[in-house]
Amino acid sequence: MKCPKCNTENTSDSEFCKKCATPLPSSKEIPVTSTKTLEIPTEELTRGATFAGRYEIIEELGKGGMGKVYRVEDKKIKEEVALKLIKPEIASDKKSIERFSNELKMARKIAHRNVCRMFDLGEEKGVHYITMEYVRGEDLKSMIRMSKQLSVATSIDIAKRVCEGLAEAHRLGVIHRDLKPQNIMIDKEGNARIMDFGIARSIEAEGITEVGTIIGTPEYMSPEQVEGEEADTRSDIYSSGVILYEMVTGRVPFEGDTPLSVALKQKTETPLNPREVNDQIPEDLSSIILRCMEKDKGKRYQSVRELLSGLSKIKIRKLETGKVGEIQLKNSIAVLPFTDLSPKEDQEYFCDGMAEELINALSNIEGLQVASRTSSFQFGEKGYDIQDIGKKLKVQTVLEGSVRKAGNRLRITVQLINVDEGYHIWSEKFDRDLEDIFAIQDEISLAIAEKLKVKLLGEEKEALVKRYTEDHEAYNLYLMGRYFWNRRYEGKLQKAIECFQQAINKDPLYAIAYAGIADCYNLLAIYGLMVPKEVYSKAEAAAKKALEIDKTLAEVNTSLGWIRTFFDWDWPVAENEFKKAIELNPAYATAHHWYALHLVCRGRFDEGVTEIKQAHELDPLSLIINRNLAWVYYFTCQYDQAIEQFMKTLEMDPNFIYTHLKLGWVYLNKSMYEEALAEFQKEKELSTSWNPFIEARIGLAYALMGKRIEAQQVLNNFMEQSKREYIPPYGLACIYFALRKNNQGFKWMEKGYEERDYWQTYLKVEPMFESLRSEPKFKALLKKMGLE
Repeated sequence: MKCPKCNTENTSDSEFCKKCATPLPSSKEIPVTSTKTLEIPTEELTRGATFAGRYEIIEELGKGGMGKVYRVEDKKIKEEVALKLIKPEIASDKKSIERFSNELKMARKIAHRNVCRMFDLGEEKGVHYITMEYVRGEDLKSMIRMSKQLSVATSIDIAKRVCEGLAEAHRLGVIHRDLKPQNIMIDKEGNARIMDFGIARSIEAEGITEVGTIIGTPEYMSPEQVEGEEADTRSDIYSSGVILYEMVTGRVPFEGDTPLSVALKQKTETPLNPREVNDQIPEDLSSIILRCMEKDKGKRYQSVRELLSGLSKIKIRKLETGKVGEIQLKNSIAVLPFTDLSPKEDQEYFCDGMAEELINALSNIEGLQVASRTSSFQFGEKGYDIQDIGKKLKVQTVLEGSVRKAGNRLRITVQLINVDEGYHIWSEKFDRDLEDIFAIQDEISLAIAEKLKVKLLGEEKEALVKRYTEDHEAYNLYLMGRYFWNRRYEGKLQKAIECFQQAINKDPLYAIAYAGIADCYNLLAIYGLMVPKEVYSKAEAAAKKALEIDKTLAEVNTSLGWIRTFFDWDWPVAENEFKKAIELNPAYATAHHWYALHLVCRGRFDEGVTEIKQAHELDPLSLIINRNLAWVYYFTCQYDQAIEQFMKTLEMDPNFIYTHLKLGWVYLNKSMYEEALAEFQKEKELSTSWNPFIEARIGLAYALMGKRIEAQQVLNNFMEQSKREYIPPYGLACIYFALRKNNQGFKWMEKGYEERDYWQTYLKVEPMFESLRSEPKFKALLKKMGLE
């Protein structure tokens, strides 16, 4: 028989194509009873044909449980997508289509790098179809068949990526129900992408299948699905175990002559230990697989995150034959957040702080490239393996560690690992009293430098072990403050200030704690919805105090540069502060980041783009830098690039604050009002309370859409809310301008000038104000702000 994908001739008893490993039709397949829908004529979809007046056929990709799948070009959006034509026998059932439509609404919410995006369900002349993201690559089933079995390291890597995608889907309440290697694509970059979310449940409608048949794929079904019970997240975990079993052994755990016989084995038989098939499988991996495949779902992992954690703990060591030579290391390192092994599990802030202090110390070594805190900490709970971390952060070594605190005793364990080989270069345990924490940091930092073969000059060694306080209680409070500051989007800024202040009470000369307070107050002007004059004066006082104590902290000059930019509007002084910060620490990404925003506000776009790209290069996984790279593109009117970059940020974290808001902002300037409003509504859904920034954007969208009544209602709500809290004037000004009530707009903009509204700093470069630039009042405002 011919392969439906590549047309290669195969023998009649072949199950898979000998060339491309595509599953071949079985002679045992039961024909489906014809229905009226089968009589609907459809044209032959060959290359170059157009379907539904929109989709130009490029090639047929294959057949699935739902129907044929094609690679097509969507002429409307000028992109390639996958087009799946639903079988007539499925499409003829209205309940099935209705159910799938509802499932698709849920599945479309999944925005994750390990999930293939679902787009739409449509109908053309009685033919129902689905469009989805087209992924270049091959499905996992083909990959297994061609390789016979995958290496343990590759299998674990793919499994972890699948778990990441499943975890996001489960968080949104979406269960796959038909997870199998055929539904997992491995793209050209080696990334795993799960497909067909929501489809399995949609074909369970009455009358579609013959009596006694089982919905799903028997080789990967959980026992409860065989019984006809409702699937939950643990069913997907069972299927994940089967897939992992197949990857490392090259075969599924249960085989049989008929689908029913295979399904019964899922329910009644115990799988053979995978180590009996492949003795290279580590025991801990074998245990994980068998736990996933427990018949009793209560004995399995209860969440995908729990499974992911188990996979992440497996250490893969490369087996070598013969003599192993000396490992040659490049001078680069990533320090991961330490793991809290304390009995009470209450030392996360201490673990994060320990890693952060090491990052700061190692950054002082000339010739040593140290991954930034933000990028390194992205991998704290993600479940990536060491090779993946090294590839993404472009480092040759990774430091990981753990902290166990009991009473006043600490045990800190650290391991330095070579990325390429997976070898442990050095490991050590430090058992100390809590008061010895500084000595422990010194020992670890110097030992790492030695193992990395970095030449330390006297000055570098001194900088490496520099500490800002000798009071261990003050240090502990500082770590806790930074822990809360890094979670500032969760409303923890005030808590962080309390911790920093308590640290200062312990040690009044603790310079970096004052810098922490300055950082908190700077951000409260944006996220805390407080009057700028109140918070910026406190930020400046703290920064100046830090500067009196220590003039070598780049963080302090960066904070002062922010204040001079967004409150004082003292542009030359602000620029000098940023330049001083970069001179003190060229690797401090935040200095380049905030300097870029300063330059953009002044209309110095080329320089601004250069600085934000430098920040991005230093800290490629920082959400805020990724988001503000798009923000810079927006002000340079590169709207498509801005949208693309916002989308990349959302792939990293679909819920990252103000990303949907600013993406909608771009859509407004492209006159894509419905899309803009949808993004603003998404941002509103993510907010835990009434937010004036979001409401102002919604009001602006209504005004630009000509919905004056709705826009006015937003303004009325602002007036009512202003009786209870501070309302930034800039947002109201934007709405009034959009309603062409310029006098009121300038009134609120004058108020924004008086109150030093953060958002008004972008007045000179905001694209939506193009029509106002010739207005005398607008020019006068720019002049008062020093921007003209």
